[in-house]
Amino acid sequence: MSSLGHLLVLVFLYVLLFYSADSRKLQVLHDTGSSEDGAKGTRWAVLIAGSSYYYNYRHQADICHAYQVLRKGGLKDENIIVFMYDDIAFNPENPRPGVIINRPDGGDVYEGVPKDYTEEAVNVKNFYNVILGNESGITGGSGKVVKSGPNDSIFIYYADHGAPGLLSMPDGEDIHAKDFIKVLEKMHKLKRYKKMVIYVEACESGSMFEGILKTSLNILAVTASNATESSFGIYCPGEYPPPPPEYNGVCLGDTFSVSWLEDSELHDMSKETLKQQYQAVKRRTGPDAEPGTSSHVSRFGSKALLKDYLVSYIGTNPENENFTSAGFTASPISNSSSVNTRDIPLLYLKSKIQRSPMESPERQALEKKLFEEMNHRRQIDQNIVEILKLSLKQTNVSNLLISTRTTGQPLVDDWDCFKTLVNSFKNHCGATMDYGLKYTGALANICNMGVDVKQTVSAIEHACAH
Repeated sequence: MSSLGHLLVLVFLYVLLFYSADSRKLQVLHDTGSSEDGAKGTRWAVLIAGSSYYYNYRHQADICHAYQVLRKGGLKDENIIVFMYDDIAFNPENPRPGVIINRPDGGDVYEGVPKDYTEEAVNVKNFYNVILGNESGITGGSGKVVKSGPNDSIFIYYADHGAPGLLSMPDGEDIHAKDFIKVLEKMHKLKRYKKMVIYVEACESGSMFEGILKTSLNILAVTASNATESSFGIYCPGEYPPPPPEYNGVCLGDTFSVSWLEDSELHDMSKETLKQQYQAVKRRTGPDAEPGTSSHVSRFGSKALLKDYLVSYIGTNPENENFTSAGFTASPISNSSSVNTRDIPLLYLKSKIQRSPMESPERQALEKKLFEEMNHRRQIDQNIVEILKLSLKQTNVSNLLISTRTTGQPLVDDWDCFKTLVNSFKNHCGATMDYGLKYTGALANICNMGVDVKQTVSAIEHACAH
């Protein structure tokens, strides 16, 4: 054999050994859960759908889809903890009983999902105790907690309604930004993780971290929106692409969530970094859109984690091993394809009305419900203006309806004041995550201006008394 022939054989053997070693490395990552950087650690994941009721179909669909991505990525059931009310799959309105889909042509994402915490067990107390590993503090559910240590990575993904400084839960108290940060700080102090990534799908989700998530915690948080804007649903009736016609009035997913999930299904996560996915998802969600037509995906915390490969947190599907990075150039989701999440309850009612027989009792009941919801929203709009006027003793308060804090500042300085006013607004005005609590930024402004808390509570009671 000639020298050239020997050289070609050696090159072939080298390439073969290289790919064989790379394949073995990928298989080890897939099977053992070791982090990609070689540290002996376990990948943990906590998935939370914070809503209930059928019109919120998309949140549980997002969470179930995430579970399927993690399992195909090699994470074990024992290391994945799922919070979901579980009232969608077998809901009488679900056209495919026992099946949940997250896109129009998608398959079932519900099958096999562990029901660790369902119904009333989906609450803030259980969530905090789960991530702290505090088994004795759990009430209801499977009792499974994150038993992590100083070499482990943790991925937390939340999908539901939000408001400035808040994330919703279907039972009991909401997740308050400052309380959540305190829990994360406690986890860091107890050395319960090496690094952590948090994805949040919710309106004003940036307010949960802006100005209060310290880089020293070694946590990267990525949010569907910045601190002052709504997030958006996708695969909704009347939009393109729409859900199958039998899905009467529901959106199948959320824009940010669908973007990162579909990106993860396509790519080799051992070759895609957090920064690359962040950029791809930010572009697809619509960073340059007109205000009110899409949200701005944002990030907070440790920039150093952006260089990490996603396999360290969510694993990677071996079937995607040969996929190239061409997917990063995927087109943005059309602005006309997304629906403001606060409009989705109205879309749900309107869609059901359109499908109901004229003059039928069902249609009349739905029309009444829609009228009451619209009237309640108008009342909330008037209430918050009156609250601001009474509290601040000003007549022109239109510029204070959303948070006036600049980028990089926390929503509020006095979080106790904020929590008191939020609870009063909920109790006396009937404000909910569906709509009214979008004005919690206005309540934060009152706290930041140093107005007496008791004075503002009295203003809330007076404004909402009639």
